[in-house]
Amino acid sequence: MPDVQTWKTVQHELLRRLRERIWQPGQLIPSEQVLAEELGCSRATVNRALRGLAEGGLFDRRRKAGTRVAMIPVRKANLNIDIIRLDVEKRGAVYRWALIEQQRTFPTERIRSRLEVDHDMEMLYLRGLHLADEHPFIYEERWINLAVVPGILETDLNSISPNEWLVRHIPLPSGEIVFSAANTDATEASLLETEEGAAVFVIERRTWKGHQGITIVRMVHEPGFRMRTTI
Repeated sequence: MPDVQTWKTVQHELLRRLRERIWQPGQLIPSEQVLAEELGCSRATVNRALRGLAEGGLFDRRRKAGTRVAMIPVRKANLNIDIIRLDVEKRGAVYRWALIEQQRTFPTERIRSRLEVDHDMEMLYLRGLHLADEHPFIYEERWINLAVVPGILETDLNSISPNEWLVRHIPLPSGEIVFSAANTDATEASLLETEEGAAVFVIERRTWKGHQGITIVRMVHEPGFRMRTTI
């Protein structure tokens, strides 16, 4: 049967039924085949529309058990990886990246397991400081999987930060971000020009391309740093 509706149109209709409570929380909705016949489209079109809404937390889909309206819809937030230079410039400051250390070496067991790389695989280890008006803004420590992004070895990382290079060159299909508070150690305190043990905001992030780990980075922000986002 040729489609007479796009998946976006079908999705809009499914959302209408949710908003108008035609389908109640917890209710088992009609099968994909029944919906396809009712809406004049293919089952694949219905599947794509439902898949997007399920990923957004509005439906609970179980294999062989059908699709139910979520009892408590889960609202999911999407976080983008920003280019730190642009963030600094938006704050009205002059940005500078200072590379502290760069070497090809074997990662620690913790890094290997988190990025799922072989024990005999070399990676690129980097440490550097992002500055705003010559004041420390973010100190970062990063491991990069050279099997996934070998091109970074041809890049002058004194002139561009690994953050900006990766955002501009590597599509980001998936990742994990952990936010935490911590106290600076002696090295971090010295680089951020603060006292050892000062409270700071830390972001730890790891990203993947398919099933391959790309990078894992720990970013320690200057004391008093504030993050703002929208929902």
